[in-house]
Amino acid sequence: MLGFNKKIVLNYRIFGNINVPLTIKEDSNIMSAKSRILVLNGPNLNLLGLREPTHYGNNTLAQIVDALTEQAHNSGVELEHLQSNREYELIEAIHAAYGKVDFIIINPAAFTHTSVALRDALLGVAIPFIEVHLSNVHAREPFRHHSYLSDKAEGVICGLGAQGYEFALSAAIAKLQAK
Repeated sequence: MLGFNKKIVLNYRIFGNINVPLTIKEDSNIMSAKSRILVLNGPNLNLLGLREPTHYGNNTLAQIVDALTEQAHNSGVELEHLQSNREYELIEAIHAAYGKVDFIIINPAAFTHTSVALRDALLGVAIPFIEVHLSNVHAREPFRHHSYLSDKAEGVICGLGAQGYEFALSAAIAKLQAK
C-alpha cells in the first residue's frame, strides 16, 4: 500500500576507508512513495455550474477537479477522480481503492441520505475519508440533514462551496503526514 513510511537517516563519519554510523534517527515525515487520494463525486455533480447555482455555486466539476489536481501536485500527492450518477460505480471504485489509495474525499450528493451500501463499502475497505458537501445541508430541507457517512468520516465539510474540497484535501494531506 502506498503511504508514508518511516525512513532511517544515518549520519556517517569516515575513518580511513570505513564508514561508521554516528547517529541514527527516524524521520516519520519523509514520504517514501507518493500518497494517493481518491476524490469521489456522486449523482448530479456533473451538472455543477448549471444546476441551482444559488446552492452549489458557479464552478463546474471540471474546474473543481483541476484546482484539486494542482493542489495535490504542489503537495506531492497523486489525485484520482471519479464522478458517477450510479451508486454501484462509486462502490466499485471504493472496492478497487483497497490497498492502492491512502485517503478518500467523497461528496456522495443525494446518496448521502440514502446509501447504506456506500457506508458499508467505505467501512469494508477501512480507508479514511472526508465527506464534502458544497451547500450547507443543515440549512436546507429536513431530508438532507441525515448522512449515512458522517459518523464514520474523519471529518465533514459542508456549506463552503468549491473551497470545501480544497480544505478537505489539505486536511487529508495533513492526516497522512501525521502518520
